[in-house]
Amino acid sequence: MQLTFPSAPGSKHPVAVVTGVSRRQGIGAAITRQLAGAGVAVLATGWRPFDATVDTGLDEDAPEQLMNEIAAAGGTAAWLEVDLNDSAASGPLFDEAERMLGPVSVLVNNAAYSVNDGWRSVTPELLDAHHRINVRATTLLTVEFARRWPGGEGGRVINLTSGQFKGPMLGEIAYASSKGAVDAMTITMAAELAPQGITVNTVGPGPTDTGWMSDAIKSALLPKHPLGRLGAPDDIARLIVFLASEQAGWITGQIVHTEGGFLRQ
Repeated sequence: MQLTFPSAPGSKHPVAVVTGVSRRQGIGAAITRQLAGAGVAVLATGWRPFDATVDTGLDEDAPEQLMNEIAAAGGTAAWLEVDLNDSAASGPLFDEAERMLGPVSVLVNNAAYSVNDGWRSVTPELLDAHHRINVRATTLLTVEFARRWPGGEGGRVINLTSGQFKGPMLGEIAYASSKGAVDAMTITMAAELAPQGITVNTVGPGPTDTGWMSDAIKSALLPKHPLGRLGAPDDIARLIVFLASEQAGWITGQIVHTEGGFLRQ
């Protein structure tokens, strides 16, 4: 099946905003590659200061390399550094997307904040840090997208969640609670935005090998994947690209887990 993608009314081509695009091995980069390869112009965003603090480290020239890779393949993409901790970031981000590429028809809320905790180490600051990115930024970007959507079918919002409703996520209290809020927001926002012609869905990737897994973690996780391999970023991106397409126009308010049958017991 050849996928086609909606454009904003009055636009000559589909345009997507994808947040959380910082590392070439990441899910955000895979989404950006696949959307651009399917003919969607993509504004990818990231925030290097956060990337420098996580275990996988800063992939210093990843955005530039990714943009060059997409251009060499004939696609259209641009990258913008955006601090989603800023509650006023949504408007300028969409202004820049429209200036660079045109009106946006697809929003992928992929950016996430994730730091391990546990009940002994949860603090107000840790909770706030997770909720600012995972809940507040996701909600505000979705609202800004909806405000700018002129009406009519074709608007697409895809969020990313985790496995908090499929089993406990030990040591991830702040993260799991924030992603649970994303699931709840998705269901309500889908009903609110349906009359505007916008679908809202959420994808749960499950354990995905984006470079953070040690050999020990891979060995522990592999037997829990009945399909015989770990999840890869492209596996997640394929579902997101489908949900962004015109062919997914009847799907909204869904939380879809694409994790290869991952066994949690």
